[in-house]
Amino acid sequence: MSDAARKTIEMKKRTKQFALRVIRLVRELPKGDEARIIGQQLLRSGTSVGANYRALCRARSDREFVSKAGVVVEEADESAFWMELIVEAELMSSKRVSLLLQECNEILAIIAAAYNTARRPLK
Repeated sequence: MSDAARKTIEMKKRTKQFALRVIRLVRELPKGDEARIIGQQLLRSGTSVGANYRALCRARSDREFVSKAGVVVEEADESAFWMELIVEAELMSSKRVSLLLQECNEILAIIAAAYNTARRPLK
């Protein structure tokens, strides 16, 4: 198995684990309208990261790869926003959210780097 294939498999696992961790975090949010609405937004964007990464892996062209990578970047960035909002609105402690937010930012950095590299020749 090539190094690229191994990295792809690892990132698929990592983004799926991220989605599962998002689900668990949303389950722990307090009851109330604010937490429910923000939790739904986080649930959508956080689970979308893994789903769209899998779609990126099946891209049929460079343009499709760049497009899907852009979606993953957007969804990961949105997920980070909702987690920051959860902490800043005092719906959950930063201690509870920090490791998941760190993972989100790491995934975002990896995919953003791939996105920026892949789109250079397409300009």
